[in-house]
Amino acid sequence: MAFTDPLRCVADFDAGDAEWLHLLVGDWQLVADLGFGDLLLCFPQEVVAAAQSPTGQPIPREGTDFLVLAHARPTTGPTAYQKDLVGELVNGPAAGTLRRAWIDRRIERTGPSEWSNLASRSVTLVPLVRNQRTIAVVSLTTDPQRERLPSRMELVYRESAADLLRMANQGTWPDFAVRSDSRRGAPRVGDGMLRLNASGVVEFCSPNGLSTFRRLGFRGDLTGQNLLRVARQLPLTAPGVDETLAPVLAGTMPWRAELSGVKASATLRAIPLRQGSERTGALLLCRDVTELRRRDLQLVSKDATIREIHHRVKNNLQTVSALLRLQSRRMHSEEGRNGLQQAMRRVSSIARVHESLSHEISEDVDFDELMRHQVKLAVETASAGQRVRTEVHGSFGRLPSKSATSVALVVNELVANAVEHGLRDRDGTVAMSVRHLEDETTEAGETDRVLEIAIEDDGSGMGATVIEESGVSAYRPPAEGEGLGMQIVRTLVASELRGSIRWQSAEQGGTSVVITARFRQPASGRR
Repeated sequence: MAFTDPLRCVADFDAGDAEWLHLLVGDWQLVADLGFGDLLLCFPQEVVAAAQSPTGQPIPREGTDFLVLAHARPTTGPTAYQKDLVGELVNGPAAGTLRRAWIDRRIERTGPSEWSNLASRSVTLVPLVRNQRTIAVVSLTTDPQRERLPSRMELVYRESAADLLRMANQGTWPDFAVRSDSRRGAPRVGDGMLRLNASGVVEFCSPNGLSTFRRLGFRGDLTGQNLLRVARQLPLTAPGVDETLAPVLAGTMPWRAELSGVKASATLRAIPLRQGSERTGALLLCRDVTELRRRDLQLVSKDATIREIHHRVKNNLQTVSALLRLQSRRMHSEEGRNGLQQAMRRVSSIARVHESLSHEISEDVDFDELMRHQVKLAVETASAGQRVRTEVHGSFGRLPSKSATSVALVVNELVANAVEHGLRDRDGTVAMSVRHLEDETTEAGETDRVLEIAIEDDGSGMGATVIEESGVSAYRPPAEGEGLGMQIVRTLVASELRGSIRWQSAEQGGTSVVITARFRQPASGRR
């Protein structure tokens, strides 16, 4: 359930209001850290619709309680609430102050008389106003700490938090223009903060912020310096400052960018400060990500190496397959020729798996494209001139890459067996269908995805006989008429796929081989 569900249940609010609240809660840790206090997002349990409201706007009903939708604690100081308050109700005098702030649409500061459970702490109530109507109220609970004088950094931090809350009250922060960035290293308040004026000149720089720019090659004091000019003098790996980076350094756009020096890298994030429509300055968060980027480069290099290894293994296996093909053509014995052709087909199956893995290095891979090609390849190499049509029904989805070779070999052997023995020398159809069964939970609490893979042919069939094997029974010696291929299938199904295999007659004639296989759920959980 989303925390904005109570808001969505009120007809006067729309999806844009809920999305704006999502943006705010996704970014309000910044305010909690700057304000050295806890943030609560509160929404009334009962709302008077705009059509019945004396103000013409949706307002909380008289005497209603407020529900806490979200809670953030500061990382720069102690929390005001030891207990998580999400889902708790605010009632009594505190609910009254929340209602008054909602209706007045002005920032209010209350004391312990109305929030008696907070002792000497002070509470600032900030109505979140969007499109000229309040959609929620944020409370900032802080400790005044009157026994000591605050430092300049603390004063600047609190002023910056007040600016952001004022903008939230005016509906100008958070900004929908903010860009998302999937790269690691998002800067936080504790990593380093600079405050710029409207001209891009640094008014304040935290010690960690100065250290970050020192690592990039800057010498001296940043206060009073134009940050864009400072960046242009740094020894960066790319000459000059590009068009994307300049608005961030000037604080004009709510974007993220990265400065890459010769020996260090830093991510930057700008939050423009506004008074109405006028820009008054900006906050700039910065973080030294040199070590993160070094590790990213190592991961990229490692992935490229693994892909190259899979590619070379695939090439080597294809060479072995070609040699087996050449050797089979020189064999005078029919039995020897068939044996080499079967070995060639198995090697080609494994090569196909390595080709797929060379394009995608992850814990899980897309099995559908791989198996579709595998069925066609097995039919082409096993057919002796007859026309065999292939069909594939259902979807494997994404499964663990470590199971790819086992499934490919099993499908290869069963399809080849259907062509050689089920259809023999006549035309026909070989179909593979995949069905997802209910997931199973192991004793260790892990989840196994269970798939049923059926391979059918419309050949002569096997009569009413049904053979089912699993576990230790699958490790038996080959029976009369059974080749190495069926022994490989039984062993792989029982050991690698932890399942069972059943031979039976197909409904429309021919033979159906049904495999039940278990796959450990990939970390991503995607199907």
